[in-house]
Amino acid sequence: MSIDPKYWTEAQASGGGRDGLSRLTSGMLTVTMNPPQELGGAGKGHNPEELFALGYAACYLGAMRFAAQSEKLGTVPADTTVNAHVGIGPRSDGGFGLKVKLEVKMPGTDRATAEKIAERGDFICPYSNATKGNIDVEIVVL
Repeated sequence: MSIDPKYWTEAQASGGGRDGLSRLTSGMLTVTMNPPQELGGAGKGHNPEELFALGYAACYLGAMRFAAQSEKLGTVPADTTVNAHVGIGPRSDGGFGLKVKLEVKMPGTDRATAEKIAERGDFICPYSNATKGNIDVEIVVL
């Protein structure tokens, strides 16, 4: 598979990684990082899983809108939401892994149409493509 990037971004982490600063090198965003209490941290900042959830939810919603429009599947209502739940924990074979659950709400859209749009969004979304075969992702249309 070949990819021709049309956009690049750059971020830099400093300090302890999960306990330090992460910033875009453009200067547009700086985030104080701190592990959640469940992983032994103080929970006084943000963590990579939160940032991944933000990015995945936004990207997936955009991919669904793109799919619906370009494939003429219907309209994605303005009040559509995607909630991305991202979990982290030890893997049975060592190290740590992630699990994701995406909850899609498309008010006023019939279930079959919403499920088709969600399915095509999963095919188009670069986050979904990056996680395929690596992370257990569950998609639920509510």
